[in-house]
Amino acid sequence: MLSKNQLGFLYMFMSVCAFSLMDIIVKWSVDYPIGQVLFFRGFFGILFYFFIIPRDRLHNFYQTKRPGLHALRCLSGLIALVAIFIALRKLPLATVVSISFAAPIFTTIFSIFLLSEKVGIYRWLAVVVGFIGILVITEPGISELNIYYIFPIIFCLGLSYVAISIRQLSTTEPVWLISFYFSLSITLLSFLTIPQGWVMPNLQDFILLSFVGIFGGVANLWLGQSYKYSEVSLVTPLKYLALLFAIIFGYFIWGEVPTIKTLLGASLVIISTLIIFRREIYNKKIITSKTIND
Repeated sequence: MLSKNQLGFLYMFMSVCAFSLMDIIVKWSVDYPIGQVLFFRGFFGILFYFFIIPRDRLHNFYQTKRPGLHALRCLSGLIALVAIFIALRKLPLATVVSISFAAPIFTTIFSIFLLSEKVGIYRWLAVVVGFIGILVITEPGISELNIYYIFPIIFCLGLSYVAISIRQLSTTEPVWLISFYFSLSITLLSFLTIPQGWVMPNLQDFILLSFVGIFGGVANLWLGQSYKYSEVSLVTPLKYLALLFAIIFGYFIWGEVPTIKTLLGASLVIISTLIIFRREIYNKKIITSKTIND
């Protein structure tokens, strides 16, 4: 019998593996339009969530108290998803994964303006370190005018607002409903790209593309389960296994070798996000302690 922390670690590990496999398939799918890959991500994500909707909600599962916030969450999520899909196709896998770790840095900044949270000196220091890491990673791209380095940063910006909106939505909405509406929005967006030309996949490619949606769906679910069973500060470091997976798969599949600058920048970004997560947990404990004592 596994303890709660062990379950948290297991779910986080499975989530990282699923997200990494989804990234690999997206990078592989260069012969298919991005809009078509979005369809597989959205449609098969929808199918997955129908299996976890509670039975007593099957007749009215779509009902929500906050349609406006759902719309904003979906819009920011779509921007992030399209940006990361473009980045995965145009940049080395390890580079994209390294920059994507910076999302908590932007979340910290957004939380000041959108949630009126107070950010102390340690988290501001972490933000500065994180931005230095991003500059170290992207410097070659900026010097060579490689515009594709901007897409992982757009992904971080979009994902940061997604984190804020989910934090707000989760006070009244179930996790599966938040994810369902996002998958539905992906599917609807993909239909708009049909006039640009879709390619009929063979059976093998169809199965692989369908796993983009399946892996995306289970990865989000497992991530939520991980945070349910264990503290964020304990399981978050496992997320950085994604960089190790990206280096291994990038080398063996596409012959990509990460540069020293990419690894150095990634290290700074990882240190930055770990500081942010640690300080968030510390501040929550302080607030809880004051509430109990009062």
